[in-house]
Amino acid sequence: MIKQLPDTLAMIAALIEQPSVSCTDPAIDQGNLSVINLIAEWAETIGFKVEVNPLSNNPGKANLIATLGGNSNNNGLVLSGHTDTVPFDGTKWASDPFKLTEKEHRLYGLGSADMKSFFALALSAANHFDAKKLHQPLTLIATCDEESTMSGARMLVEQAIKPGRYAIIGEPTNLRPVRMHKGIMMESIVIHGKGGHSSDPELGANAIEGMHKVVHALLKWRREIQAKNRNPHFKVDVPTMNFGSIHGGDNPNRICSHCETQIDIRPLPGMDLDELRDDLKKVLEPILESDAGLALEINSLFPGTPPFETAEDAKIIQSTEKVSGHKAEAVAFGTEAPYLNQLGLETVIMGPGSIDQAHQPDEYLALNQINPTISFIEQMIGQFCFSPKAGK
Repeated sequence: MIKQLPDTLAMIAALIEQPSVSCTDPAIDQGNLSVINLIAEWAETIGFKVEVNPLSNNPGKANLIATLGGNSNNNGLVLSGHTDTVPFDGTKWASDPFKLTEKEHRLYGLGSADMKSFFALALSAANHFDAKKLHQPLTLIATCDEESTMSGARMLVEQAIKPGRYAIIGEPTNLRPVRMHKGIMMESIVIHGKGGHSSDPELGANAIEGMHKVVHALLKWRREIQAKNRNPHFKVDVPTMNFGSIHGGDNPNRICSHCETQIDIRPLPGMDLDELRDDLKKVLEPILESDAGLALEINSLFPGTPPFETAEDAKIIQSTEKVSGHKAEAVAFGTEAPYLNQLGLETVIMGPGSIDQAHQPDEYLALNQINPTISFIEQMIGQFCFSPKAGK
C-alpha cells in the first residue's frame, strides 16, 4: 500500500453507521454530509483531490468528486455511486440497521449492498496504485438522493461536469455487467368533481365515475404502447404501467368530489419521457369533455429518470464482459446511468451484492464478493488509467 487507509471492513462499518436516508417525505428525509465527509477524508489520505458540491437548495446534501492522478484531458475512468439509502422499518430487522453485523459470511447493514460498501472497495482498490504513474485520471463520484429525486445526478448534468470518458456505477449486480435498464416516471391523475347528496345525482358530479373512464382509457393506452414497443433483452420485454394507488370520496351517501390515482410507467430504452407525457395528456384530456362538472388534472410526481442504454460494442461493455466472463444484461431497476451517459461517458453498471437484498430488511453483502470486487476495480483502473493510450 502506498498510504494507510482504514481496513476495508472498518470503512464499510463507518459508512453504514452514518444515517443518510433520502425520501420524498420531508419528515423522513436526511442529509448525506456525514457520509460524504468520510469518503472525502479517506480519498484525500491516498492522494485524491477532493471537491464537495452542496445542493444549492439543500446545503445538507452534497455530491463529492475526487480525482487521482492523470492529466487534464478527462479521458479516464469514473467509479460512481450514491451515498443515500431508502427508508427502513427497524422492527423488521434482526440487527441494528446502522451497525455492521457479520453473520454467516454476510455483512448486514442498511446500505451494505445498495450501495455504501462500493466506496470502501473502490478506495481499497485505488490505494494499490501510485497516482504519479496514472496516465489517465481516476475519478470517484459520490452523489446524493438517488433513492428519491436523483437531484445529485441532475446537478452533475446541470453543471456540465465531464469527469472522465468511461464510468462504472457500482450498484448491486452480483458483479455482472449491465448495459441497459428501463426508465421510470410517476404521474398523478386527479379528477375534480362536485359534492352533493347521494339521493340526487344531478346535485353533483361524481369524480369516481370520471376516474372509471380515465382508468379504462389508460388500460387501452397501455395495450397500445406495449404492442408498439418491445425489447427481448428484458425479462418483462414491454413498457409497464402500474396503478399504484387510488383514493376518492369520504362517505357512501355523498357524491364524490375528488378522486386521484397515481401511476408508475417504466419505458424501454428509446422511449422519451416527455413524449410519453404528451401522449398521456392527448389520451386523457378528451375523456371528460362531455361530463359537466368534472375537471382533469395531471401532474408529474418527479421529473422522472430516462431509460438507459450503452452500445453493445462500447469499450467499457466489452472490457467488463471480458473481466467478468458474463454477457452484459438488461435490468428493470433504475440508476444514475442515463445522467452519466448524458455527460458523454460510456457507462456500465456493475457492482457487488444482489438487487434482491436491496430495499429489504436485513440487507446484506456476501463476504465472498469483497475481494473479487476489489480485484475487478483494480483491473479496470489498470486498463483505463495506467496506459498512455487508455482513454483513447
